[in-house]
Amino acid sequence: MNTQLLAPRPAVPRRSPGAANPFRGQHRRRLLTADLLTVLFWASLAAAVALWMADGGAAGFSTPAGSFTALGIVTGLAGMDLVLLMLLLAARIPLIDRTVGHDRALEFHRKLGKPALYLLLGHGILIAIGYGMAEGLDPVSELVALWVLVPDMWLAIVSIGLFIAVVVTSLVAVRRRFPYEFWYAVHLLTYAAVLTAIPHQFSVGALFAEGTWQRWYWLALCILTGAALLYYRVAQPVLATFRHQLTVSRVIPVAPGVVSIEMSGLHLDQLAGSGGRFFVWRFLAPGLWWHPHPFSLSAEPMKFDAGGRGTLRITVRNLGRGSAQLASLKRGTKVAVEGPYGLFSTAARSRNHVVMVGAGIGITPIRALLESTPFQPGNATVILRGHSESELYLGKEILELCRRRGATLFHLTGSRPAGVRTWLPEGSARAGHRLASYDPNVADADVYVCGPAAWAENVLDDARAAGVRDEQLHYERFDW
Repeated sequence: MNTQLLAPRPAVPRRSPGAANPFRGQHRRRLLTADLLTVLFWASLAAAVALWMADGGAAGFSTPAGSFTALGIVTGLAGMDLVLLMLLLAARIPLIDRTVGHDRALEFHRKLGKPALYLLLGHGILIAIGYGMAEGLDPVSELVALWVLVPDMWLAIVSIGLFIAVVVTSLVAVRRRFPYEFWYAVHLLTYAAVLTAIPHQFSVGALFAEGTWQRWYWLALCILTGAALLYYRVAQPVLATFRHQLTVSRVIPVAPGVVSIEMSGLHLDQLAGSGGRFFVWRFLAPGLWWHPHPFSLSAEPMKFDAGGRGTLRITVRNLGRGSAQLASLKRGTKVAVEGPYGLFSTAARSRNHVVMVGAGIGITPIRALLESTPFQPGNATVILRGHSESELYLGKEILELCRRRGATLFHLTGSRPAGVRTWLPEGSARAGHRLASYDPNVADADVYVCGPAAWAENVLDDARAAGVRDEQLHYERFDW
């Protein structure tokens, strides 16, 4: 174990309790935007039901059969609304990304999956019961009749099957059994499920009849969702790839199993200031072009010439077959890029003071954030964690940045103690050290954490125990 203070904390001028905080305003605006998005979420559900009721939908509750049918319609409307919201959360819309972060948007997306499926299943079952009661048929016979006799209804039943496949393959226990590419291909069925669900909404019954507010509302919602997906998931990445014209310039060994990939391209100053936000990279080489890699920059773009051409860098570790192939990339390989995404950047700041904690390959986004996020000398602490000094990747660069910017740097190396839940090496843990041991002002700091999931959770728990509020904690997960 080795715990070493590498850059002493410089003296900091005393600030009055009411000293200006340049990040307070942006933090309040972000919270206000999050509240507004939450209101819009609930408003969309309320609007779906309110428009149906305004069109006389509640009259269906006058009979038992009508009650089942009416409940089936309500669950179908709510379920479809949740599905469209899920698609918007996965569309990588900048407003959502900058407000809650990419990982939290996808977490909410996943949480909506089961309720949406249950509502859609309830829609099918309740409609079959209601229609069957009105026609003197059991639900199964009614479903068969709907499949055979009613236009577009068979597409709706196929849609339910596709939604079931998507939700089942999204369960953690299931998706971890398959490679990302298989899960991603199956997940594309969501779009097929939505497309097959839409026709029966407009062709069956008078629910979305010509001239009704409901018809215009759902048409607008479907068109806006589709447009957002096409632009942010397809058009924008293609435009960014052509705009920046990235090519691999060299691959530099950093440590065993770790390399830095330098790329050159145009207008890279537009990517500057992204801090620890991540991009999705596709290296357009045989066997690699179809594999997306979510990596953060490990250094801000630099070396801009008169023609606007510069260089940027990512640092990657061999964590599987896909990332292992990157070490053999050839000079001149073209690169497609999407992003930046996430909230692991200055946009998440709420305090003057900042603490950055990184482990393993998670150190590289910390290095980029350290380079770009503003702070006064003495107002930043950087903690790097690894089993050995060789695992403190880019450590020399970080040391130089800390010296230049006046940040305090700690290297914590060694194995964790057996049977103890901690993020610290054995010696530090046995000595009773905590996060506050390395920065006594951590309770009034923004804390950025990047590293393996279980380790990061220990750091976050330690920060909370030191009085750090959740709004000050910034940890972005890159798992799928």
